[in-house]
Amino acid sequence: MNKLTPASYDEFLAQYSTKAPEKYNFAFDFIDRKAAETPGLKAMIHVDNQGNRRDFDLDYFSKQSSRLANALINKGVTRGDKVMLLLYRRVEFWVAMLALHKIGAVAIPSPFLLTKKDLEYRINFADIRGVIAEDSLTPNVDLARGKCPGLKLFMEVSDNSTKTSGWESYASLVGGSSDLFPRPVDSAGGFDPLLIFFSSGTTGDPKMVAHSHTYPLGHVPTGVYWHDLEPGDIQLTLADTGWGKAVWGKFYGQWMAGAIVFVYDFRGKFEPKNLLEMISSHRVTTFCAPPTVYRFLIQEDFAAYDLSCLKHCTTAGELLNDSVFHTWKQETGLSIFEGYGQTETTLLVATFPFMEPKPGSIGKPVPGYTIHLLDRDGRICPPGVEGEICIKLGDKHPAGLFNGYVKEEEKTARACANGYYHTGDKAWADEDGYLWFLGRVDDLIKSSGYRIGPFEVESALVAHKAVLEAAVTGVPDDIRGQAVKATLVLKSGFSPSDTLTRELQNFVKKITAPYKYPRIIEYVEELPKTISGKIKRAEIRARDNG
Repeated sequence: MNKLTPASYDEFLAQYSTKAPEKYNFAFDFIDRKAAETPGLKAMIHVDNQGNRRDFDLDYFSKQSSRLANALINKGVTRGDKVMLLLYRRVEFWVAMLALHKIGAVAIPSPFLLTKKDLEYRINFADIRGVIAEDSLTPNVDLARGKCPGLKLFMEVSDNSTKTSGWESYASLVGGSSDLFPRPVDSAGGFDPLLIFFSSGTTGDPKMVAHSHTYPLGHVPTGVYWHDLEPGDIQLTLADTGWGKAVWGKFYGQWMAGAIVFVYDFRGKFEPKNLLEMISSHRVTTFCAPPTVYRFLIQEDFAAYDLSCLKHCTTAGELLNDSVFHTWKQETGLSIFEGYGQTETTLLVATFPFMEPKPGSIGKPVPGYTIHLLDRDGRICPPGVEGEICIKLGDKHPAGLFNGYVKEEEKTARACANGYYHTGDKAWADEDGYLWFLGRVDDLIKSSGYRIGPFEVESALVAHKAVLEAAVTGVPDDIRGQAVKATLVLKSGFSPSDTLTRELQNFVKKITAPYKYPRIIEYVEELPKTISGKIKRAEIRARDNG
């Protein structure tokens, strides 16, 4: 792949194009082909929970995925079958994904925190046929399997020679299979189903988000341009393999850029100092993490680590606070480039390296998508006017856009209405074309005639030295319609008090428009979150309204 070197966003927009080859299949058309063309091409550095490092080349993933594909076929897995993956950040996750791509089966990456109830719902709703799970997670599946009659295959990944009763041994099956898996004449590809993500479900049951084999190509802007990767770069994206961000940051786009995926498979509590040590000792060159992680990192002593290896940093998932941006730049000399997208899409909006970052802005639309901000009547909003982020649909389906919600045609129709995919997220654009994220449509607060985005207020609050996490919602108010309320988790060493409340309110007034300050502040030990870490504002609203 020849990487463009545009001098500006407009030049990038004019130059960039992607055309999905007919019946494109990433496992065959990239992994197998690239492994054959460039033997020994380094693809992954994996560090486990004990600090043990292993290096892998593309040939490993090509051959191991063929071995697993043969083993799965011998166990009855066929094209179209759905297989759940519960593998933390183990190397076997990447092997399993590629094997399923080759078979034409549908991968369903899943988080390791799923409960018995979660598993039962997902397995039955998705008609999942098989599960490939790490041995530490097989007991959870065993609790659910009695109510999942469609499950036929149970494959256990373990570092031990022992095998759990009722489970097939991954190592034995793969070890006894051929590493040759010629591409079938009728192989899956193009708009055939590739994988399904369950949305994180901040309200109601999670939806099944289906993507096709064109989806990996939608990640080229992510890896090649947003992460700014060159061949041989070492890319670390902090993400669990149960969520879409993992394939955003440590799979398709990174390998297509020729980069080495760095996988830090830590277990247990996140320790910022351990992450900085990983970056330093393994010479990571590009880094991507949610803003919350950056907030933890900047509290560490940077002088204890050699971060001279880092050359580019990105973030997505929530709004980046100005103070975090400036502190990180002061400590490392690097800006943080923001991005935005959804489980239903690839990267939609981003600040690219050839753009001047504006802290707090998610950037400009990514080539391949035509994005408009629409008002309630479907009209395109002028600069400065908030609107819903929408993707224009046309004759050509964007490579990274989902195919729909499985078994939920009405929800798909509502999301893809009047010629647009409606993200449900609000933003406004400035005169330079940069977008500024406001929040979910349902999360916007209407107070005294003003419309207030929760992210703006949360961003101001977490800039205060006492605040670790913040969730801003609207509560009913007889005079204003709604009043702004902040639910806060304080950092260690700080305690709730009326004095602190007044201090925080005045602090917000100085950072953002005074009418946005939280008139009510509640202090809690922790915020309600989904298993993907998203704040459940709807749960906070429901509790307050009750």
